[in-house]
Parts: sequence; C-alpha cells; structure tokens
Amino acid sequence: MATTTKKTSTAKTAKGTKTATGSPTNGSAKNVAPTSASLHEALQEHFGFDAFKGNQEAIIQSLLSGKDTFVIKPTGGGKSLCYQLPAIISPGVAIIVSPLIALMKNQVDLVRSYSSKDDVAHFLNSTLSKKEIRTVQDDLQSGRTKMLYVAPETLTKQENLEFFADLKLSFFAVDEAHCISEWGHDFRPEYRRLREMMTQINPDIPVIALTATATPKVKSDIIQNLGLQEPNVFISSFNRPNLYYEIQPKIKKDQTLKNIVRFIVQMKDKSGIIYTLNRKTTEELADMLVANGIKAVAYHAGLDSKLRAERQDMFLNEDVQVIVATIAFGMGIDKPDIRFVIHYNIPKSIENYYQETGRAGRDGLEGKCILYYSHKDVAKLEHLMRDKPLSEREVGAQLINETVAYAESGVCRRKVLMSYFGEDYTTKNCGECDNCLHPKEQVEAKDNAVKVLKAIRGLDERFATDYTVNILIGRLTPNITMFRHEGIAEFGIGKDEPDHYWGSLIRQMLLGGLLSKEIEDYGVLKITKAGEAFLKKPKSFPIVLNNLYEEANADDEEGGAETAVGTAVDEKLFEMLKELRQKEAKKKQLPPFVIFLETSLQDMATLYPTNTQELEKCSGVSKGKAMRYGKPFIEMVAKYVEENNIERPDDFVMKSVVNKSGNKVYIIQQTDKRIPLETIAKNKGWRMDEMLEEMETIAASGTKLNLDYAIDEMLDEHEQEDILEYFKGCETSSLQVAQQELSDGNFNWEQLKIMRIKFLAQYGM
Repeated sequence: MATTTKKTSTAKTAKGTKTATGSPTNGSAKNVAPTSASLHEALQEHFGFDAFKGNQEAIIQSLLSGKDTFVIKPTGGGKSLCYQLPAIISPGVAIIVSPLIALMKNQVDLVRSYSSKDDVAHFLNSTLSKKEIRTVQDDLQSGRTKMLYVAPETLTKQENLEFFADLKLSFFAVDEAHCISEWGHDFRPEYRRLREMMTQINPDIPVIALTATATPKVKSDIIQNLGLQEPNVFISSFNRPNLYYEIQPKIKKDQTLKNIVRFIVQMKDKSGIIYTLNRKTTEELADMLVANGIKAVAYHAGLDSKLRAERQDMFLNEDVQVIVATIAFGMGIDKPDIRFVIHYNIPKSIENYYQETGRAGRDGLEGKCILYYSHKDVAKLEHLMRDKPLSEREVGAQLINETVAYAESGVCRRKVLMSYFGEDYTTKNCGECDNCLHPKEQVEAKDNAVKVLKAIRGLDERFATDYTVNILIGRLTPNITMFRHEGIAEFGIGKDEPDHYWGSLIRQMLLGGLLSKEIEDYGVLKITKAGEAFLKKPKSFPIVLNNLYEEANADDEEGGAETAVGTAVDEKLFEMLKELRQKEAKKKQLPPFVIFLETSLQDMATLYPTNTQELEKCSGVSKGKAMRYGKPFIEMVAKYVEENNIERPDDFVMKSVVNKSGNKVYIIQQTDKRIPLETIAKNKGWRMDEMLEEMETIAASGTKLNLDYAIDEMLDEHEQEDILEYFKGCETSSLQVAQQELSDGNFNWEQLKIMRIKFLAQYGM
C-alpha cells in the first residue's frame, strides 16, 4: 500500500480529517472524470497532501466517472477520502449514509476542520431541533453544502425523501456497508431498505459502498442488496503488518486482571481500548484500572449520550489513557495513535475482531492486539443466542465457530485472518503473532477422539460438553447419579487426562467437523457423518498441545507463561533470564525449575528487581531462594535496566487482587492433617489444577508440604522413583515434554505436577 506524503506541516494523514487550505469548489462535471493532475491538485488544495494512499485515486476516478463503486479498505487505509474529495469537487451534495448517530457530529466536525466554512458538511438526524433542521435545509437548498451525513432511519421519512429528491445530488455513499448483510459483523435491518429509498430519491446517480471488512459472502450480499450496477470493485490487502496478534488463556480472573494492569503499565501512557461484552464488566475493569493508577473510563450504551460524548472526547484528547468499552465504541473514531486493543471477552465474529483490532496503529506504527480466550465466554455467547430466531442462531453459531477456530489455531494468526477474508497470505512466518514467535506443538489424539465419540454415543447424543467431560473422567455428579450413567461402559474411560484436556479436545473435534453442537437445544453434542466415519475407521487427529493445557496449566512453565511474554513481560529480558537459569541449573546440576519457576522469571522481567528484597516480591521466591540463587539474576536485571534506560515500576502491587497468604496457611494445615486433595479443593471452591499450582508456588518458595499420603494413592513406589529420577536430570520445565518422555505418556498431568511439588520440597532448598 502506497504511503501518503506530507507537503505542509499541518497535514497529518491522507484520510480526509485534517486542515484544508482553501474553500470547497465545484471542480468537475458529473460523469466526466478529471485528469490525474487535476485530482492531485485538488488533493493538495483541500487536504494538503502530495500523493494518494494505495488505490484511493483509482476509486475516486471510478466514482467521478459515474460508475457504481464498491470499496473494501481496512481501517486506517483512508476510506473517507474516497468520498470526501469527490464530494468537494463535484456539483451538488453527496448523501452519506452512516449507521451511528452518536458519531455523526464527530465525522462532520472532521470534514469541517479542513474547510474555511462550516456549511461544507452537515448531519441530519433525530438529535436536531426544528430550528437546526431548518438551517441544514437552507444550506442544502443554497448549494453551499457538499456532504450530508444521514442515518438510514432519516431516509425512511417520506418528507425527507421528497426534500432530497428536489436537491442537486452528486452521489450516494454508504459507509460501513457491511451493516447491510446478515453475515456482516454489525447487521442493521434498516440498511436493507437503502436501495429502495435511494431509487425514490434519484435512481440516476452513482453509489459508492465502503467497508473495512467483508468476506466474499458479505461482499456479494452488499452488492446484491444495494443493487450496484456492474460496480468497479476495489479490495485492498487485509494485512496490517504493524499489528501484533496474540491469544491469552483467560483462566483465573485475578491473574488475568494482573496481566492486563502490568501490560498497560508497561505501555507507559500509550492509548488503548479494552473491549468487553457487557456493561457491568466495563465499569468493573475501569474501576480496577483507576485503583491501580491508570487513567481509565467506561463506555457503554447504558450511559446517557452526553456522558458518552464526554468520555469519548476525554479519550480523543488523551485526558484518559484507556477506554473500557462495549462494541458500541470505536466505529468512525479517528484516533491514529491507539497502541493496543485488548479483548477481555471473545468477539462474536472474526469480522468484529478484525474491525476492533483495526483501531490500533492506524498511523502505521505499533499496535498490539491481545485477546483473552476462555471456552466459558464461548458458552455465554451461545447462551445469548438461544432465544433468537433459528436463522439468526445458525448464522451466529457459524460466526462463533470461526472465531473459536482462530483462537485455538496453531498456525499464523495473520494467515487465518486473511484467509477468512479471501486473501492468500504466503509468508511462512509473519514474525508478528504469538503462533509465529512461539510455535505450538501438536500431539496425536486419535485414540482419545474415539473415546469422546464413544462417550457421546453412550449418552445417546443427549448431553452437552460439561456432562460429557464428567462421564469421561469418571466424576460423579448428582445428575449423573440421577440418570444412572455411572453404570455405562464409557464412565471414566478418560480419567488419565484432566477435564480441561477433554474440553479442549471436544472443541477441536467440533472445529474438525467430527461433532456438531445443537445451540437451540442447550449445547447438546451430536456426532456428524464425518464423526461416524471416524469411529468406524479412526485416522490421525493431531491437536495443538498448548491449548490442551492452557486452562489447567496457564501459569505453568512453557505452557501459559511463555504466551504471556507478549503482554505483561519484557520479552528480551525474559529470554535472557531463561538462558541464565539454564546455565545456573547446569552449573549446580539441578533442573531449571528448581532454581526459579518460570512464573518467577516472568515477574522478574516485569518488576525488574535489582536487590534481594525486590526479588522476594516475585512469585515463588522466598528469602532463602533469593539469597541462594538470586545474585546472578539481580546482576543481569540491573545491567539490563541501566543499558536500556528502563523506568522500573515502583513497588508494583496489583490492587484488588485477593491476598493469598490465607490460602497458604490453609493448604499447609489441611495437608498436615492428611485431608484428601479433592476435599481440600472442594472446600475452597478450587479446581484441582488451581490448587496444585498454588502448592507448587508454596513449595518453590521453600515451604515443606507433606503430600506423600496423596502421592501414595496415585503412584506406586517404583513409579515415584522413576519420576523423581527424571526430574533430577531433565533440562526442561515443561510437564508436557515430561509426559511424552516418561513411559510414553503413561503419567497424567496431575501425577507429574504433584511429584514435581515433592521434588521441589526435597531438592529445591
């Protein structure tokens, strides 16, 4: 895409939003395209730029020659200039349909900012008084107005249609044209009537439709519903090379919030947006950020329009750093220096995601796009669709499945996104997404996929994912007892893997077409024809290893901590600390995790400790451990801070996060009493993996835990010796690798985790 160059110091972008050097003039006759030279003169005169960006000139030539024109141009590509410049230099007024009344004033203000006269552009919608409407109509009839922004609802009023029909019009522009399609990410039923209304006003003028995102299906839907006649179609690349894409597992709420705060602190006052699915969460997150010294406000449809406008202006004027918003915020916002977009919940579709992440880095500079993913969020989206008409449920289900496929994919994020929009991305490694920077390992799941299919068949295809997982792992619940399903042959056939493994496998089987989910029937799992064929003749079914344990092991080595590098951690320092840990481990003939857990290194690469007292504030680092192993790590951090002029966070503490010291005392007391681990976890409302993570942090910090009573029930003496012997010589911190190397994976994650806790207790201090 060509880069726009600047000739004057006042010009900022080629998007038609800043300083003009003269008054609008009618510069061309209708249906006669101007020469390239005259267009460049008009661009310089009205916008102050020397060159067009990408295919802007060709689009403008198409529209001015009288052709219907369809434009797909990513956010930041300069869509608005494609109709603003033609409107200024054409006789008459251009009617521009825009979906959001709340943003029309901003759009008009931006247009006026490059003209010497305010009447160059107006908006007409239900917010205006009768006197204001009269002023707009007078300016339109006088010919002074070149652009009129209207909501589709404005065109539904017969008196407006008749008024517009008497005006001299240059063309129609339909902005955010994806709103016309049921398959688009922001479908508006009123957009379906646009063709009918435009025909009634003036059937002989050209139409330009513009959108930042459209799949091939949406593209054809737009062309058909707007009745575009043999349109010239211009599709720019969907690749935004300056954007970095990353998916983070969202497991423990407090850890997720802590990661978000750390990341924003690390971004050092750079502007960002956090998107959530509901109003309550926007308020909670904004309050949490403010409590941690970050200037933030919430934005959602429940606020009155005046307050929304105030908060939007606060963000645009950089009075606040972060705006926490529902998807109502952002469409039409022209802030080029948004440096990060965080999705706290999974979006409803890939198009939503692409549109929202596209608000980062519109100036071509850095933009980080972080999505926190949880299958529970997916279930919430599906639940919200249950009461909708069947056609909407079917569309919604497909859009959600495509988003889940993106989130759980192990291939280049950029390749998946561009493929979704019908563009082939051939670069093998984009270098700007988590999957390319940290490739995920795949494992064979053929046998376990068969177990899933058998369990679903044993349940007569009448139950949802959670129930099926409980059957697989052999967990007795009141419902299972009520239906007497503990007696079926499939009960407990998957007890060697944690429940999160089975949940992720089922999701990947859904994506792989072996299963389907009946959303209108409470998410009941069904076996597809492909699933039946697989059951008869199983074949290879590789799945992404990292996703299997993302929920059970989000804070563990290699699994979750490594994916956190892009957000809360100084990645370069983190890698340096890992290398140092490897050297120290070899020197002391210890496994790396005995020196420091990877979560400890993650904290070091965030907090930059330069003395032992600061080092002790890192997760899993006791005073003794800091004294024994900390010196080379402190020295490396101190040197790194000095060489890179790092501003260290002062005594970083995530406020509002639960104090876990009480948990530590509780665990020690309960294990001393030899209480079963399942009972300890149940009494606290923890999952087993959550409790084991907490236990490992306790053991790593030097506190002895008596777990032999629980271990003896899980493993015999020889198995324990084999695992301990393996840990003595291993050079990795990954339990997934350990699982593969130890007896071909005969040990499950919980067995290895609890044995590593024992190993830390025996050899760690």
